[in-house]
Amino acid sequence: MENETGLGIVSLLPVIIALVLAFYTRNATFSLLIGCLIGVMLEGFDPATGFVNLTVKALGNRDFIWVLMIEVAVGIMIALYIRAGVIDGFTKWAMLKVKTRTSSTGFVWLMGIFIFFSDYFSPLFCGPIARPITDKYKVSREMLSYLLDSGSAPVCTIIPLSGWAIFIAGLFVGYGPIDSVETGIQLFIHAIPYNFYGWLAVIMAGLFAFGLIPHFGPMKKAEERAIKEGKVLRDGAIPLAGEEFNDITTIEGKAPNLLIYLFLPVIIIIVIAMGSFFLIGNAKILEAFLCAVLYMTVAMAIGNYFKGINDAMDVMMKGIKAILPAILILAMAYCINSVSKSLGAQEYIIQITQSWMTPFLIPVITFVTAGAISFFTGTSWGSYAIVIPITLPIVFNMSGGIVNSLVLITVGAIVGGGLFGDHCSPVSDTTCLSSFGAGADHMDHVSTQLPYAMVGGILALLLYIVFMFLL
Repeated sequence: MENETGLGIVSLLPVIIALVLAFYTRNATFSLLIGCLIGVMLEGFDPATGFVNLTVKALGNRDFIWVLMIEVAVGIMIALYIRAGVIDGFTKWAMLKVKTRTSSTGFVWLMGIFIFFSDYFSPLFCGPIARPITDKYKVSREMLSYLLDSGSAPVCTIIPLSGWAIFIAGLFVGYGPIDSVETGIQLFIHAIPYNFYGWLAVIMAGLFAFGLIPHFGPMKKAEERAIKEGKVLRDGAIPLAGEEFNDITTIEGKAPNLLIYLFLPVIIIIVIAMGSFFLIGNAKILEAFLCAVLYMTVAMAIGNYFKGINDAMDVMMKGIKAILPAILILAMAYCINSVSKSLGAQEYIIQITQSWMTPFLIPVITFVTAGAISFFTGTSWGSYAIVIPITLPIVFNMSGGIVNSLVLITVGAIVGGGLFGDHCSPVSDTTCLSSFGAGADHMDHVSTQLPYAMVGGILALLLYIVFMFLL
């Protein structure tokens, strides 16, 4: 499965079928599985052998294991939060401050801005904390998941203090005057104003959250259902959340200590992630989570929040089991991304767009290309890894090898385009995690967010056209 077959438009078939099935059946896991099986058969394998090989290739690597370990750590943290009673405690405190429906959604939006350092931790941390508050004020889970999604990856692309900046800056090295990650970071920072989709995604979510613009499309129906019928989930919805969290009980007579068991773990994550970012240029996100879990385990053991070792392990295992639905979808997403790459889907998208490249159209074409690759593969980082090596040589040749406005706009279009496709895609990891954090039906989240993402994408394209006229 290592060789790319280059099947042209047929290479898109597994993802297209998975998307159609997902919207029709509203079961993302089943749909992704069917897409994977079709993909391995297109590669010439029988379904059983091909799927085994695919899972080994797609899941037996550092990237997936890194994401898996972060999810496991977050699942354990949420379980420990519940045992320590700090989620309920914080919710009670927040409810004293949050007294309207609009302030509840605004609160979620502001939390997403605050947790700017990790697109994985943001929805998984903010979701369980915000859910009791938004449920109280009859905010649909679709709206909650949209706010979580818009407060994760989009924020990471406009605040250069995350792994996103380091990853993208590393891809810039070797093109034009970019001779180091440091100069790559400078290019990333100077291009932030031109990441129109990233800004629009965050701003639009804030406008909806504070009720400054009205809802439309499927989201309007979901919000009306929640307000009029009191149903935060539609009838028949399958929330992407494990029931095991509901089985975790607190210790009677223990008052929740928000400082020790809620805020200090978050501070540990921020200090380690941000400290490593500034000291060595590489944000140690996973290590930060593991240190926070270790701290919480020791602190809670000292505070007698466990009835023994077996009880502590039981709480942690329930946290791990509760995130299995999200892990399963992520695993299938990684598999279909891998088989699409083997079939040559990414190269096909580039092939049909590269010939249109002109100085005037390059930001538009770059945005569309990065968005299409990200949508069909579910990974903005993968999109960047493909588009940057192709686009930067072209744009630096047009600019005479210097960083000018054309280069900055194009870089902004690459970052925003990859984010746009990721924001729309049901096979995106952050989209899955936002559904999980909100306790929402995954396909309900996708179908209600998609029109909002499309509006942001169209506005971003129009802005690129306007700016190119002004150059």
